[in-house]
Amino acid sequence: MPVEVVVGVDELEGGFNPHTLADLSPTSSALASLMLPSVFRPAADGSLQLDTTLMESAEVVPDAEKFTVRYRIRREASWSDGAPIAAEDFVYLWEQLRSQPGVADPAGYQLIDDVASRQGGKTVEVTFAKPYPGWQTLFTNLLPAHLLRDAPRGWATVLDEGYPASGGPFAIRQVDLDRGEIILERNDRYWGPPAKSDRIVLRAVDKARQVEALRSGDSHLAVFGADAATMRSLHELGDAVQLITVPRPATMQVLLRPDSRALADVTVRNAVLAALDRQALIEAGTGGGPAEQLQAHAQVLAPSERGYTPTEPAGALPRRPDPAQVERLLGEAGYQRSGGAWVRDGRPLNLVIAAPFEHESYLKIAEAAAQQLRDQGIQATVVTPTGDQLFGEMLATSPRTGESGGAGSVDMAIAPRPAGGDPAAMMASSFGCPGVAADSEQPFPYNVAGFCDELLQPTIDAAMTGQVPFADAAANVESVVWREAIALPLYQQAQVLAVRREVTGVQAGFGLSGPFSTAADWVGTPADNDGY
Repeated sequence: MPVEVVVGVDELEGGFNPHTLADLSPTSSALASLMLPSVFRPAADGSLQLDTTLMESAEVVPDAEKFTVRYRIRREASWSDGAPIAAEDFVYLWEQLRSQPGVADPAGYQLIDDVASRQGGKTVEVTFAKPYPGWQTLFTNLLPAHLLRDAPRGWATVLDEGYPASGGPFAIRQVDLDRGEIILERNDRYWGPPAKSDRIVLRAVDKARQVEALRSGDSHLAVFGADAATMRSLHELGDAVQLITVPRPATMQVLLRPDSRALADVTVRNAVLAALDRQALIEAGTGGGPAEQLQAHAQVLAPSERGYTPTEPAGALPRRPDPAQVERLLGEAGYQRSGGAWVRDGRPLNLVIAAPFEHESYLKIAEAAAQQLRDQGIQATVVTPTGDQLFGEMLATSPRTGESGGAGSVDMAIAPRPAGGDPAAMMASSFGCPGVAADSEQPFPYNVAGFCDELLQPTIDAAMTGQVPFADAAANVESVVWREAIALPLYQQAQVLAVRREVTGVQAGFGLSGPFSTAADWVGTPADNDGY
């Protein structure tokens, strides 16, 4: 009988591209850990360590004319269809991540001038426009370029059904999103140490059934977003189940977009913040689960990251909605209260709040925020585009184009702020002005906040290239972002990992890599049947 591990997970959202904000989900992280190769991975102390299963070496080339990194890929490293993992996979990722809208962490890739293939594609030379100390965070979760480059539906949807090939210890056997099940089996073409179990079954069920499946043994472990009631039920299982909080590489935030007509005035943005009940928004998103313990009070680093310290200025935000402050600020901005609404120049203040409809917690936060604003007389409407539409189109439009239906039609957005990469690059990706591709003069996409401060940009650039220490640059950038009321951080996403005793080898994972990064070492139990 094959040995299998059955894992209870949250709803299996469609879209498995780990590089896009739209697909930034536990499911995409899990599958990427199981199947996509990365040059570096987090070590026990959180530092990055070369993955020697994939790589022979990766090092800065001494005395090169420009800052250059040479990567040597192991000869035997190949995708599950037999194609070699090679330079074309590096080129493909670079081309997509520097230029596509709505990607999670583009800034480091936008510093690259060229990716060149050497020695039959098994050596890659990457040339940068400027020195980049954070280069080790690049080229994680490589994708099979030979299968994706000419895919008819394009980057945004090319991985909606899973990965067409694997470069890790497991490969997809079956994806059934209707039934809420993904079956992975050991990748026989994997050149590294073989996985210890024959297959892993990801099974999406609701919170009550997660607990029941753990109690009955139908699940070996579960990784999911539990609320307070579910946590109580899990604790009632006693010693049968070990519980671990697993922080995820994303901070939930409310964006107040300065490029929208309604929120172009910082006084109005501050009035909106004075109308919001932040703690209630956190409760709406977390349900009182583990993420509630990871409340965010900084604009760049997530609470579980090394070096995180709160940067929120004292008294910058009211602890609860402040009607007097709302009234004072909107009055300063030229609004008057009329018939239960705030009106200026005959137009009511009516804010459009966008949240991706695939993610329940985002929607709950958006609805709660809209109600809080209405309670203060600020009209608010929630729109729920797909993640691809929101991050790839609506929020990526240049504010200077004034395209109808573009960025200007969304005033606020509930969005994730990625974590876990190079901090300076994360800061540049979240709050930097868009640069221009050196080879084509094409401008890169805007950040999802629609924020660009030309006076701040040299500080962000200097942090990227190591000329200014990250901590010094971040202090400068964060003070401006807080003052300009661009983003309201809420909490770092987190899940609970619940493990039954009969499965071994399960760990929380180093850094923000998550438990699925240890899946090759999981040992489950013989399956009830050897079919699928």
